[in-house]
Amino acid sequence: MSLWTWFGLKEGSASTDWPLKGVKDEGHGQQGVLGMPRYDPAKCRPDCEACANACMTRAISFASSHETPAKPEVDWGRCIVCQRCVEVCPTGAFTTSGDWALGVRERDDLIWHEASQRIAREVVERERRQFGRSLHVRHVDAGSCNGCESELQALNNPFYNLHRLGIFFTPSPRFADVLLVTGPVTKAMREPLLATWEAMPAPRWVVATGTCAVSGGVSGGNYACGTGLDGVLPVDVYLPGCPPNPAALIHALLLIVGRADQRMRGGQLER
Repeated sequence: MSLWTWFGLKEGSASTDWPLKGVKDEGHGQQGVLGMPRYDPAKCRPDCEACANACMTRAISFASSHETPAKPEVDWGRCIVCQRCVEVCPTGAFTTSGDWALGVRERDDLIWHEASQRIAREVVERERRQFGRSLHVRHVDAGSCNGCESELQALNNPFYNLHRLGIFFTPSPRFADVLLVTGPVTKAMREPLLATWEAMPAPRWVVATGTCAVSGGVSGGNYACGTGLDGVLPVDVYLPGCPPNPAALIHALLLIVGRADQRMRGGQLER
């Protein structure tokens, strides 16, 4: 018996029980890691635009309005989680958090609304019947900086052990159920991305993974790339983050098969 075989038998299983015990359990491995900032408009100071001036992706902006005082408009789909808004806000309207379960089915749910839409939780029975207990994923890097890819690699480590959930990556689009796209969709990758989509059998789903795929991120809209997947492919799940952590990736994939609930609505995370 090799040393590593003996060591593995001695230590036992290293895989977390999450999310089999629920998405809100504390076994997701992201404790102490900064997530999306939280926003409290009641603490905003009149005529202060420090947060918008610091936001390089225009996730925070002020629309022209006769409202006095104007409140910033916040789009988490553009947020790269840099925490600059938290650092420059003089009143604490933006604060740090560990919020990471940000996958949504509708793009508008990533935009902060004064009155958060508390609609009933959806149970996507159609997807559950189609996929049963397994899901095969084809990943396409459409111009990513490889930050998202580093988190994707962690899904197959002993801790997250994605295969135990019946989710597998496949090298061929012809065996894939889900197209997982990272990057803002560069002009060079647009045609290969569309060819991959066309090669997938129906039913097929798309996950826009990372802020670049959701809205273009830092480099979106320049001479070489677009502003994410909208207008290129029909997106079923939007997952912002720069990059989204492994737990967030798992949560987004489980949304596809109806084994997790959407937690962000109207730009606000359910707690």
